[in-house]
Amino acid sequence: MLSIQADDARAVALQEAIQTGDVATLERLVLDQPELATARLVDGRGVSRTLLHVVADWPGHFRNGPRTVAVLIAAGADVDAPVVHPGPHGSPETALHWAASSDDVDVIDALLDGGADIEAPGAIFTGGTPMSDAVVFAQWRAARRLLERGATTTIWQAAALGVLDRVRDFCSTEPPPPREEITNAFWNASRGGQQPTADYLLDRGADMNWIGHDRKTPLDAAQECGNDDFIQWLRSRGARRAVELK
Repeated sequence: MLSIQADDARAVALQEAIQTGDVATLERLVLDQPELATARLVDGRGVSRTLLHVVADWPGHFRNGPRTVAVLIAAGADVDAPVVHPGPHGSPETALHWAASSDDVDVIDALLDGGADIEAPGAIFTGGTPMSDAVVFAQWRAARRLLERGATTTIWQAAALGVLDRVRDFCSTEPPPPREEITNAFWNASRGGQQPTADYLLDRGADMNWIGHDRKTPLDAAQECGNDDFIQWLRSRGARRAVELK
């Protein structure tokens, strides 16, 4: 497999064609040098990624993204290739993980239509699927599209999306989830503004004022959802912000 430095003229031309949506130039480049379709671009830290990662990279939503994905897959790009890191640290995310992190629904669809594994491991922080990245970064359009396309969820991911039936299923197992998992799910339901799910989890012992991710309580996290009625409901149930608990 060809590896080229990210500042190599070929890499620069490929990235420019992808990020500007110049599909004709991209097709010409990979036609002239077929090995470029499967090439890895290596940055100054030694991290290598594929051209499909370039399509999905933050901020995403590049012009002609789905067509670009189709051209690269047709030319032989590995749709499930992970990012490769030079050391033991770093997440082996696929292009689908990156599209989920960028909330790029069109590229998500193109990758899945091209055979991407919706359950591929490698997400940042959790090592999980693309759904994990979508929820961790609050990319709700991406998360819901992955759900529509058949993605599984953990209890905390289902809670963040307000999929109460799935949350109930998790809570109906024997033994039931430990309180720590219930609380984490409640925190994520709060971040997503999911009142019925949050209420259900409170009834199952969630810690209303857990100081969790990013040193935020559920009420802190709920500020992101912009749902004033939900925030007031949390207040009425005794929720406090982290600064109020010191």
